[in-house]
Order: sequence, then C-alpha cells, then structure tokens
Amino acid sequence: MNDLKPLLLAAPRAGEPIRNLSRRALLGAGTSALLLGVGLRVGPARAGAPAEGAGAIAPKPGTRVAAFLEIRPDGSVRLLSPFVEGGQGINTGLAQTVGEDLDLDPARFTVECAPPGPDYAVVNGLRLTGGSFSTRSSFAAMRRLGATAREMLLRAAASQLKVKQDELSTENGRVLHKASGRSLNYGDLAAAALALAPRDDVPLKDPKDFRFIGKPVARLDTRDKSTGRAIYAIDIRLDGMLHAAVMHAPHLGTEPQVIANEADVAAMPGVRAVHRLPGAVAVLADSWWRARKGAEALKVEWTAPAPDGVDTVSGRFSSAAMLAALKGSTGPGIVAEQEGDQEAAFTGAATVIQGEYDAPYLAHAQLEPPSAVARFAADGSLDLWVPNQMPEVFQQVAAKIAGLHSDQVRIHSPMLGGFFGRHFYYGPANPFPQAILLAKASGRPVRVLWSREEEFGMDAVRPLGFVRFRAALDRDGMPVALQTTAIGEGPIGRWFGAIFKSPVDSSVVEGLDKKPYAIPNRRLDYVKVPQPVTIAFWRSVGHSMNDYFYESFLDEVAEAGGKDPFALRMALLKDSPRHRTLLQAAADLAGGWKRGPFAGPDGGRRARGVSMASPFGSETATIAEVSLEDGEARVHDLWIAIDPGSVVNPAIVKRQVEGAAALGLSATLLEQVVYEGGQRQARNFDAYPILDRTRMPRVHVTVVESGAPMGGIGEPGLPGVPPAVVNAVAALTGQRVRSLPLAKARLSAA
Repeated sequence: MNDLKPLLLAAPRAGEPIRNLSRRALLGAGTSALLLGVGLRVGPARAGAPAEGAGAIAPKPGTRVAAFLEIRPDGSVRLLSPFVEGGQGINTGLAQTVGEDLDLDPARFTVECAPPGPDYAVVNGLRLTGGSFSTRSSFAAMRRLGATAREMLLRAAASQLKVKQDELSTENGRVLHKASGRSLNYGDLAAAALALAPRDDVPLKDPKDFRFIGKPVARLDTRDKSTGRAIYAIDIRLDGMLHAAVMHAPHLGTEPQVIANEADVAAMPGVRAVHRLPGAVAVLADSWWRARKGAEALKVEWTAPAPDGVDTVSGRFSSAAMLAALKGSTGPGIVAEQEGDQEAAFTGAATVIQGEYDAPYLAHAQLEPPSAVARFAADGSLDLWVPNQMPEVFQQVAAKIAGLHSDQVRIHSPMLGGFFGRHFYYGPANPFPQAILLAKASGRPVRVLWSREEEFGMDAVRPLGFVRFRAALDRDGMPVALQTTAIGEGPIGRWFGAIFKSPVDSSVVEGLDKKPYAIPNRRLDYVKVPQPVTIAFWRSVGHSMNDYFYESFLDEVAEAGGKDPFALRMALLKDSPRHRTLLQAAADLAGGWKRGPFAGPDGGRRARGVSMASPFGSETATIAEVSLEDGEARVHDLWIAIDPGSVVNPAIVKRQVEGAAALGLSATLLEQVVYEGGQRQARNFDAYPILDRTRMPRVHVTVVESGAPMGGIGEPGLPGVPPAVVNAVAALTGQRVRSLPLAKARLSAA
C-alpha cells in the first residue's frame, strides 16, 4: 500500500481544529497567490506585448478580443466565457450580449469555459462563477467586446474593399457595402481584423435598437443536454486511465491507521493498488465498478476523534449540540449596522417582543457525483478536468499539491451538472486533490469518482444558522426599533478571509441588513462562533435562511401590533416606490392579497403568506398559498415578482426563479443535515428527502424592470419562499415555526 502524505497540511496551532486550520491556511495561501499572480502577469507583459493577437495581454480584463472570440471561416463564433455553465443559462446570455453589439445571431455562437488567465478576471478584478454575478458583472464589458470586434471587422473590410469605413454596415455576420452591393463574411475578415489594434472609443448600440438583449432567445445548451451530447466531468475518458473509488474516514479529521484486509483487496479482480490519502483510503482499478467493490470491501481502522465538544467534529458532536452552543453564546457582538437611537426607543416602547430562529445544515444534494480527472504529461505538467467555479484558484491549489508552478497546470472546466455553490474549493470536500495524488503515485491518468454515499458524507454544507430578534412597537402598533443578533460562521469568512478582511462576515448578516423598511431605530450585531464542519456556499448563501428569519419575525411584529402583514410592509415601504411597486405586482399576480384563512377551490382551508427580499442586487416579493394535509404544509401556489433592474433574457429569468423557488421550498419543507455521534446521519436521498413532483406547486413569475442597476438572477428567487410559506402556515394554524424544516413540526389547524 502507498501512503500518500498530505502535501499541504500546515502545522496546527494550539487549540485549533487540525483539519479546519489546514483548510483555511491552504485557501488563504491559494487566494493570495491568485491575486498576486494576476497582478504580476499583467504588468510586465504589457510593455513588450503586441496590442492585439493571441500573445497579447489586455490592459484591462474583458477587453482583448482574441482572448474571447474565435470567428471561424463559416462565420460562426467560439466564445470563451469567463464563467462556468451550470444550468443557469450564462452561455446563452453571454452570446446574446456579445452578439448584440457584434451584430451576430446568438444561435451562431458556441460557448466554452475559458482557461485560467488574467483576461477573464471580470468580476471586480476576480474571476468566479457565483453570487449571481455573471451577467451583471460582465454586461458592460461583453457589450464592449462585441462592439470592439465589430469595429475591427469593419476596418478590415474597408481596407479589403478599398472604401471608407463609414460607408459600411453590418448585418448578422456580414459586412455590407450597399453602394456597390458587395459584402464580406465575418469569417473572411477575421484573420485581418485580429491583426489590428482595438480602439477604446467604439460606440455601443442604442438600447432602442436591441435585437437580442431583452428577448427570450432559445438556450444554446438545450439540444446537447436533451440528446446526451453534453460532456460533464464524469464523462471524461483518457487513454490508460485508471479509476479510483474512495472510502472516507467516518469522523472528519481522523486518518486511516490499519487496513486489516489490504492484501485481499489488492488481489481482487481489476484492482491495481490501494492507497492511503488524507482522511481516506482509495482503491485504483481498471474500472470504477471494480474500484468501488474494492473500496466497499476495505476493513479500515481509523484514528479516534476528540471524545467530546463542538470545537472539532468530535465523537459526540451533533447538530443539536452545535445549535445549543450558538444559542448559549453571550459574547459581545460586532456592530454590522446601526441606525438611530435603538436603546432609547426600547425604553419608551409600548410593546416589546422577541424571538429566536434557526435553520439547519443543508447539503447541496446535487445529482452530479463529484469527480476529477488528473493526468501528468511527459514533461511533468498536469492536466486537470474538474468541476469548479474559480479556475484560477483550482489551478493554484492543484499546482501546490502537484509540486508545480501554476503555469504547468492546465485546468479544464467542464459543464457543471450540479451547482448552487458546491464547486468552490472546500479542502476535503473536493476530490481533485485525491486525483492528483493518485495520478502522481500511479504514473497513470486517474479519474476519482465519489459514490453518492461518500458525497453525502463529505459535501461541504450550508452552516447552521441562528438569529435572535427583539422589536419595540409604539402605541399605534408600528415598529420603532429592532435589535438583531446573528450568531455563527459563514463561508465568506471561512474561505475568503484573505480577501475580505472585514470583521463582519457578510455571509452571516446578509438578508438581515440593508432592509428597505422604514424602522427608524435598528441595530444588527454579528457574533462569530466557529463551526467545526466543512461549511460552504449554498444557493443564495446567507439570504437562504436570514430572509426567512427576518420576514417571519416581521410577521410576528405585525401580529403584535394588530396589523395585516401586507399592509404593514406597504406602510414601512412608504419611502421606497420601487419596493411598493414590486410588492403590489406580486399581489396583482396572485389576484389580490388576502391573508386568510379562507376556503380554497377544493373547499379546504387555506391561507397566504407574504415576504420580501433584496438578494444579490435584485428585489423580490413572494406570496405563498398553503393548506394542510396530514399534519404537513401543502403549498399550492407561489407568486413571485422580481425586479432585477433590467434583463438580458426574460425566459431564462423566469426559469431561474422557478428553479430557485423549488429549491427554496425543498429546504423549507424537508431538508436538513443532521449530525449525531460526530457523523452525518443521511448518506443518500432515501434519508435526505428533497422536493418531489407531488409537492411542487404552481409557480407564477412576473418580471418588473425598474431600470435600476442590473442585479443577479440565479439566486434571488429563493430567499422569499421560506418566509412566505412559514407566514402562511402561521396564518392557517396559529403556529409560528421558528426552526426549519417544517417537517420537524406537526401542524394542525387553528
């Protein structure tokens, strides 16, 4: 057996969980190296580089045409995207955006994920796919890219046709000289155009002339996905490739000690080797099935975890113990937001109410099993096929694991079959370090594929959330002060602390801060309590639970003040016409607001709940209609109004909101990761139920384009769903559910 030592594990500091310290140190180093690498590469290269062409380095990300566009002889275009397509429709949206100012039908685009490189750092100087940033962060740059390419094509055509440039026009991939009737295909001009220096004063098309932006253009990836031609990481096959199946330690942080039947497993049909890995044992075989049979046969003794406590994933660690630790935290908080004189308002209040809310750990539960393929070339360089949301970070981390420089690592980023934040770098939650170590040890290309059980055991989870509220009401029942305390840990602080040095973890307080409601005195505190498990981004991140906390407690405020929750929100939005318009749009979509209980079309009792959210630069208003069936909530309809400012593809917007609503409802009704005895209890979908077809309600979406700065789309449809449903349940039953999922509660009619 080969013992593949962890190459990156830093020495632990006293009192710190060993595994967590290693993960943080690793990502911090990797992220810093990424930023430094970008800075160094842009500077020196500019001095001697040509202004354009394949070898040039752009003075600003998103501006070098040759890095993004390959115009082929037939006039079709290969667009290298800064982002990874994971079902969010970004490839189609980019083709629409670039094609608009290039004057080329998006249907003629093929979009692929670009390799690592400084040209693609278009998200505020970084490159990532997440945070619903893709379209809104690149919209202006991609439009300018298309316009710049078109101008270069016009200039090349003027030279070739020997006419003035202003006598030329374009029409869907052709340059026209109407005076002579001559025309040239973009493909005929591409080579000459690429040799020209781009101009930085190229005008953009007037939005009133848009042909593609703002239209429901058909998605580019539908055919490949529906016919099985789409290639995901698990589909990669290489000559001479071995397959690896993995058995992970039952307790995070423990290591393999003894393998009682190593020789027997090594002798199994097709098995080539057994390897120790950090926190795991792998079996290499000539097929994955044989590798898995070997892994399932392993009899491993593991080192013992810490016996007790919540500082590590100890032998007695549990979700309940972690929640108790959050609730028991009395440490001073850091002020994340403050407005007015909150203490004075509480002193003079007619009524004071308070409430505590929590939400569980959540798995990504993606259908695509985690996988990675690693191959070392004869010159020692590395090719790595890996699902990821930050190619440059993966390149940096992979280089450290392999003992290479980053430019010796070629990252291939296949289409993602599962997403929602699962594909950032989370240390032991990623299989690609195992693929690198195994490929290096075996001298063969290796594909690591985790079984569903291993994924449920190792997935990086949404943190356990806990928030404490206190509200003051005046004699008219209106809220005059709000004290909010958010206690826990978020993925921004855990994984991006090297970049975002704020003492307040924005992923813990988002959804609780910057609310549009006119509550004159308010304070939001953040109390950090580290969690020993591998935490992660999950769709809509902190909003996924914080908007449930806030909007549910706001309904408690309405009830305490004798107000209708819809009317109270309208009153508190008196200074925000944008939000009032959106809330009214949701009510109009639902045929008018009514709280209930009332009789539904089937004669049963129903009620409605309402909520608002401001996630990722967009605004949403949601109304849910609910009844009870066998003590469980039955959601019949969700009406969602979304205002993302402006949109590129309204059909994709609606589909994204529908998908996000389904995920939000699944988390509301069913999902939770439970730890008992230091281990996760669910190891597959049989013990981790998700929303099924019978529970899926009708989802109605209306898009309100207010003209505000463009917001995100992929995640904003989710946060309003949990509070709208829970508020409807409260109206129907009189039961205020302050802990998700609803499946934990037995509901009964009021």
